[in-house]
Amino acid sequence: MKATNLPPILSIAGRAKVGKTTFLVKLIAELTSRGHRVGVIKHSIHAFDLAQPGKDTWKHTQAGAVAVAFASARELALTRQLDREADIDQVAALLGDVDLILTEGYKRAHKPKIEVSRQELGTDLVCRRDEIVAVVSDHPIDLDVPRFDLDDAGGVATLIEARFLS
Repeated sequence: MKATNLPPILSIAGRAKVGKTTFLVKLIAELTSRGHRVGVIKHSIHAFDLAQPGKDTWKHTQAGAVAVAFASARELALTRQLDREADIDQVAALLGDVDLILTEGYKRAHKPKIEVSRQELGTDLVCRRDEIVAVVSDHPIDLDVPRFDLDDAGGVATLIEARFLS
């Protein structure tokens, strides 16, 4: 699958338990309130199973289906068995008509990143410095990019609009 004409992709990254999800939820709400259509990719290094044992989609997978879609009038979910991990652009191509794709994780993917950092978990950054476009933290960072407080989703949304959505 070749991904073309993708919207901007920006990763929210940082250490485990640093508050990435908490910040991402605030950022999604802020961008959505400004009229932007936001897609999200949650990256995990762990396996997961969306099909609940005993449910029809689980039965389909257990019978050998390599892909199962669950569709209703308002939602669509797709699970697919992979031989190797899909890259970020392949996953992004599945999200459809959105203005921006935010990811949680993908700290190793070569995409621009906003790193979330909390002093109590360590002040060293985990992303490549040349890919960081901003830092969200509760402590000073020695890096020539904008730094925002942990609750400043509005400030980060304004930065995203200026840099990625203009």
